[in-house]
Amino acid sequence: MTVERILFALVIVTVSAFDAGAQTPRVTIRATSAFDGKGRTIPDVTIVVANGKIADVRSGEAVSPTYDLRGLTILPGLIDTHVHLDTHFGADGRAYVAGREAERGEGVPAQPVRGAGAPGVNKDGRAYVAGRATSQGETPAQSILYEAENAYVTLMAGFTTVQSIGSPSDVEVRAAIARGVMPGPRLLTSIRPVNENTGTPDEIRAFVRKVKADGADLVKLFASKSSREGGGQTMTDEQVAAACGEAKTLGLRTWVHAHSPSSIRAAVNGGCTVVTHGSQATNAELQLMASRGVYFEPNIGLVSQNYLENRSRYFGIGNFDDQGFAFTEKGIPMKLEMFKNALKVSGLKLLMGTDAGAGAHGRSAEEIIYRVQIAGQRAADALAGATSLNAQSIELGNRIGAIAAGMDADLIAVDGDPLKDITALRRVAFVMKGGKVYKHLKSTPRP
Repeated sequence: MTVERILFALVIVTVSAFDAGAQTPRVTIRATSAFDGKGRTIPDVTIVVANGKIADVRSGEAVSPTYDLRGLTILPGLIDTHVHLDTHFGADGRAYVAGREAERGEGVPAQPVRGAGAPGVNKDGRAYVAGRATSQGETPAQSILYEAENAYVTLMAGFTTVQSIGSPSDVEVRAAIARGVMPGPRLLTSIRPVNENTGTPDEIRAFVRKVKADGADLVKLFASKSSREGGGQTMTDEQVAAACGEAKTLGLRTWVHAHSPSSIRAAVNGGCTVVTHGSQATNAELQLMASRGVYFEPNIGLVSQNYLENRSRYFGIGNFDDQGFAFTEKGIPMKLEMFKNALKVSGLKLLMGTDAGAGAHGRSAEEIIYRVQIAGQRAADALAGATSLNAQSIELGNRIGAIAAGMDADLIAVDGDPLKDITALRRVAFVMKGGKVYKHLKSTPRP
């Protein structure tokens, strides 16, 4: 995408923000039904919104609404707990990560030069991969505009909250969205990750304190290699425990990239909050996560498929080589089988995170659709995973993820009933975040 197109997109989102800010203090929304995020369907629903909050939820009342959405189904704003909002295809069509080419694992920077500053950033402040700058002439302003575009298309797809794991550029984008000058989902970020090269346990604790001071909402750990490199454990158990222990002391959640059984066990035994990926999890690890109350965020329906769809744009970057793509192809059925096994584990808290990178932004719903259509998850459970359970995992369950009086007015409407046809999530006709309307289509195209 050219800079001109990005600038045009930013003009569009600015206009949208102006319109959204012009809402009246109290509005009513009426729809055919609503899914409340926790398993309950509310027929002929009317929702009253005041001062950015849901003031009341009613059923069967004949009112003249501000927004008549009859024929549509209302849901809480969707939540994706795992995106890489800075990743994009640059002017040459290749994949970029906030000015740095390639990824170490799934959607994250490669290792920095030893002795450099924070992971992914060297002493001169430039992002590096294997010791070389890879911005390919992309300026910081261009990179931030790409991220603004990604934020916008994500919001328009019905995702009103996302967790970006993570990039330093997220900080300014998060602030702009929070100020209301840039339409986008509510944004949480880990800023920079911890990995085996971060240092000793004490050095890792110091790193966690630093990212906390820098404004991180959570801490991201790389306890294993990429799935494209076999997924073996990289951080020691002691390093994992140090990071998660310090984060917990500071009131931060931890998200642990772990593919192999041993790295999953290290995360659980280290007191971490969430295991993400888990492609090689056996029944023993699934049961262990359930018994310890550790959230599990598998990514089975979008990330690998997106890499294969955009093979030419990724090929030759980092571990995106013939062997890496072979691992990716083999991993899709393996992850599907793992997820089906996870569905059988009582008490296992399955989050909805996509690991969306370049080419996948605005398509997070494909993960939910895949889980229902291909993996056989109940639609109600998949939707709860993308709303109330996700909200709980990011410690915002008292504000978002459900339709009830007192909650933030994050609401979307889709054409169809996703409990009967999960593909309705592709047809988002209405988006409200914090009581402001960012999208209102009179009709949505059907395939």
